[in-house]
Amino acid sequence: MSARLLALCTGTPSPLPDGKLSAIDKQERTGQIRIGRMGLDGDAQVDRKHHGGEHMAVHHYPADHYGYWRTELPAVARLGTPGAFGENLHVAGLTESDILIGDRFRVGSALLEVSMGRQPCSTLARHFEQPDMVKRIVANGRCGWYYRVLEGGEAEAGDIFERVESGAPEWTVERAFALLFEPKRVPDRAEIEEFIALPALGPVWRKKAEAKFA
Repeated sequence: MSARLLALCTGTPSPLPDGKLSAIDKQERTGQIRIGRMGLDGDAQVDRKHHGGEHMAVHHYPADHYGYWRTELPAVARLGTPGAFGENLHVAGLTESDILIGDRFRVGSALLEVSMGRQPCSTLARHFEQPDMVKRIVANGRCGWYYRVLEGGEAEAGDIFERVESGAPEWTVERAFALLFEPKRVPDRAEIEEFIALPALGPVWRKKAEAKFA
């Protein structure tokens, strides 16, 4: 499986419409960008408790979803360019239904591993000035996902984004997100235990799954 990297994006702290600082509004970069263990050179995370770290080093949001959001939120001009969802990787041709927890992708000279999906948060709501943004994402599952960096390297827009090793069979990001966030879903203990046991699963989502049976 391969796709095309359309843009690499990084962000610096700036005020949201309500004045709170965030680096969610990421901007497209040109040329070769270094991808290290903690993410892209020049990228910042203001809230280190909930963003960044080695298991959330690189954020991927599908370019394929932008058309949907432009239709749903036509007044949000920021949806006209990459990086609006705070993603580092703006890639066409891959969505949550295609991606397995533990998938490994080569982009440029870097090797990335899928650790977990992205949990929608209030920062997205404030960024887009849409109070129901979290509810919308929970309903439609367009969450995006995170990578850890197994091998640092450099990449640039236009590079091939290629899966070089498949992750956990049947455990797509789409399924994992529904298991944890779908409001009416009644979790099956065996399914939760199987999910928790996935070797590549990031600790934030592992803890969230464990909490369902705490």
